[in-house]
Amino acid sequence: MIFIHKIKTLEYSSGKLIILDQTKLPNKTEFIEIASIDEAYRAICSLSVRGAPAIGVFAAYSLVIGAKANLHLPITDFMHALKKDAVFIASSRPTAVNLTWAINRMLKKLESTNVYDTSQAFSILEKEAMAIHQEDISINKQIGHNLLSLLNDGDTILTHCNAGILATSGYGTALSPVYLAKERGMNIKVYADETRPLLQGSRITAYELNKSGIDVTLICDNMAAVILSKKLVQAVIVGCDRVAANGDVANKIGTFSLSILANHFNIPVYIAAPTPTIDFNCTSGDGIPIEQRDALEVKKTNDTFTSPQEIKVFNPAFDVTPNNLISAIVTEKGIAYPPFNESLKSFR
Repeated sequence: MIFIHKIKTLEYSSGKLIILDQTKLPNKTEFIEIASIDEAYRAICSLSVRGAPAIGVFAAYSLVIGAKANLHLPITDFMHALKKDAVFIASSRPTAVNLTWAINRMLKKLESTNVYDTSQAFSILEKEAMAIHQEDISINKQIGHNLLSLLNDGDTILTHCNAGILATSGYGTALSPVYLAKERGMNIKVYADETRPLLQGSRITAYELNKSGIDVTLICDNMAAVILSKKLVQAVIVGCDRVAANGDVANKIGTFSLSILANHFNIPVYIAAPTPTIDFNCTSGDGIPIEQRDALEVKKTNDTFTSPQEIKVFNPAFDVTPNNLISAIVTEKGIAYPPFNESLKSFR
């Protein structure tokens, strides 16, 4: 058994929601029990739980935790509180569409059922969250299978940020083919960008790949051009937080520049995208909201200032890669090729 099967981003059992605190990695492995909707909100904002698929699953369970605290209310008040919790959780991070997708699915499931009391409502919510959780694992594995069809045994990929097991419920999205290859006796090697400013590549991607026995090499973000120019990788594979209907993709800041470099050196760029990440209501990347984060994330490292304290900072968490820089968008339902405004329609 490789590491991928031994650790879980989150776990729900008997009304308890436990998450791995990813802010402590790689030096500490600590778990947090989420006991309220406020704690769930803070966990998302602080990046204790992160990665678009994982956030979606976590949001679904967060509504269950919130509902559990309101079981004593009359059903009308219970539903009002649930919708209030949904709006609150949805506001925690604006870019990843999986968050609102999961919340809306939970609410629609309840609204489509004749509910007579709070215990029945709670049971429906709990079962739907569990279904979303299990579906995410299946989706990720199938994405890996589809991505693996684009690679050869012995290939090396370059990835940015973390789209592995710790960003999902299992296998990951961009890293799923690497883990599937390992299970099948194949060997896919990885270069991992460190991913400034919060170092998800070095703290999380390098951590989980190394623990899983994958051949991984860590590089600084500004070393990618050298790696690509020397043809040391056969593909760039990244995850995503939202895909617009025309194939523009929002992902961790730095993905845009990496895609420009890959295109310059004729290296294919593959986007690993669960279909819930595709936002058909968003016509292009111009309509994707980009989260702006705290300046201290840039000015500090390990609680020590690495810049003048009074300096101005621009800190977008994501950027948008235009569809013309993307070779393929790989989903659990198949592989979409340009023109994406046509090919993505089959995944509605």
